[in-house]
Amino acid sequence: EVQLVESGGGLVQPGGSLRLSCAASGFTFSSYAMSWVRQAPGKGLEWVSAINSGGTTNYIDSVKGRFTISRDNAKNTVYLQMNSLKPEDTAVYYCNANSILRQYWGQGTQVTVSS
Repeated sequence: EVQLVESGGGLVQPGGSLRLSCAASGFTFSSYAMSWVRQAPGKGLEWVSAINSGGTTNYIDSVKGRFTISRDNAKNTVYLQMNSLKPEDTAVYYCNANSILRQYWGQGTQVTVSS
């Protein structure tokens, strides 16, 4: 059974930090590109960041310099380090695994940035 389990969300003040984790199982993690996608209240899905199987990373402009994506293939886990958080980063953050043939989604973790 394929599972993507996100954790690490919560309530944080503006300027604070959180680290999201996504633990994967049931597929060959190292062969998949991994992404973080978010959905703010009342809005559609927004791609945030991705890391491919070779370790190349990409980010949406609004998080460049603040967020860092990384992966640990030995632990089948992808991370999103989020620093200098802003209220507009408030969203449910989803982990996504994708290959040419398949993609999988986690259940999401809530991140709320508020004073």
